[in-house]
Amino acid sequence: MPRYEFTEGSSSKFWEITLEGTTLTKRWGRIGTDGQEKVEEFDSKAEARKAYDAQVREKERKGYTLAEGGDSDGEEATAESAVHPDLEAAILAKPDDVKGYLAYADWLQGEGDPRAELIRLQHSAMDVPADKAAATRKKVAKFIEEHAGEFLGESLAEAVSDRTLKLEWHLGYIREARLGQVDYDSTADIPELLAELLAHPSARFLSRLTLGMASFDGENDYDDTLGVLAKAKPAPPLRSLFIGDFEFPDETEISWTQVGDLQPLYKVYPQLQELRVRGGEIGFGKIDLPELRSFTVETGGLHEGAVKEIAKAKWPKLESLEVWFGQENYGAGGGVKELKPLLDAVGVPALRKLGLRNAEFTDALCAALPQSKILAQLEELDLSMGTMSDAGAETLAANAKAFQHLKALDVTQNFLTKAGQKAVASVARTVASGNQREPYDEESRYAAVGE
Repeated sequence: MPRYEFTEGSSSKFWEITLEGTTLTKRWGRIGTDGQEKVEEFDSKAEARKAYDAQVREKERKGYTLAEGGDSDGEEATAESAVHPDLEAAILAKPDDVKGYLAYADWLQGEGDPRAELIRLQHSAMDVPADKAAATRKKVAKFIEEHAGEFLGESLAEAVSDRTLKLEWHLGYIREARLGQVDYDSTADIPELLAELLAHPSARFLSRLTLGMASFDGENDYDDTLGVLAKAKPAPPLRSLFIGDFEFPDETEISWTQVGDLQPLYKVYPQLQELRVRGGEIGFGKIDLPELRSFTVETGGLHEGAVKEIAKAKWPKLESLEVWFGQENYGAGGGVKELKPLLDAVGVPALRKLGLRNAEFTDALCAALPQSKILAQLEELDLSMGTMSDAGAETLAANAKAFQHLKALDVTQNFLTKAGQKAVASVARTVASGNQREPYDEESRYAAVGE
């Protein structure tokens, strides 16, 4: 039983409190005596926890402090959140419909769960005038802080406090989360925190997840983190996943990061609409993401097998594809030949934006694209960060008719001279060609990002 004491002047008092399910037991009196005892019963665990927290805060305001060796909360540090599977299913079926959340709030109120109030607070904030929005956000933030035990639990609340975990709440639940170590002094166990987050009722409708640095100590390895994602039960309805949200080279080099095998995630998160991956050692396998609209791979060395897996994937709804190929010195392989299914527009009927970036074969792409089937359906083409020479630019210019329909063409951070930039300037409606690099000689052109 947690024990608090107050000693000041002639006062020498103790106060003890225990929470067990819906029962609150208190004992108080002068230190050295047995004191008095009172038992309170509540209709729900949530109501009991709310009373427990309020009474502890009240005693602390009066100067009571936790006695040495006393436990602050015991095993009941977090009240169990009320759960209704049918109401959850209704929200999962229509995640953007506020009616499902409000129906859940009505039921949660009957259970005495403070999440009902949070849902209503955030719902009322949706139509608040701009001049009152800041005050409303503060009110919501204060309410979440006051009920951190129910909404997060001790370890997740601590992770929020030290910025390891950043959250965005929507109608009583976590909609977006970013999780990652903050600096070299961090001891946060990212896989462990992710497992706790995914299992928490507050993350039941999590739709966007970003993973920052998994570790500053040694290589930044996401293998264990991906294992947690693949085993989540029930899995949240993720629509957006970003693995590798770190600054390179400031936090770590891109090729020092080991992403791991992505294939186990496809069956667990079939509703993904956006997938972004940054790092090295990426395994794709047979890609099966029928709802995906945007797919981005940022790496310093994409091996030949991965190039083939991306090119052969069938994405009926994919609108944007961006691939960084990297340098041969860091494992990059493959080229135009391996990209043939993609260039032939196989499996990507909705693709409108294509980035073939950071490649050591950019001139070869300039030669292949005018005859490709994919070009006609594109609106934007990005060939930046590669090894395009003036010869590649002249090839684009010579086939300008094939590119005239493009709204945007990006050839920045290549190796074009002023003449090369001039040659490509009118190939598309808008052409970005600045920030060019200069090679030591004709043989020293390289992709912008390797290590």
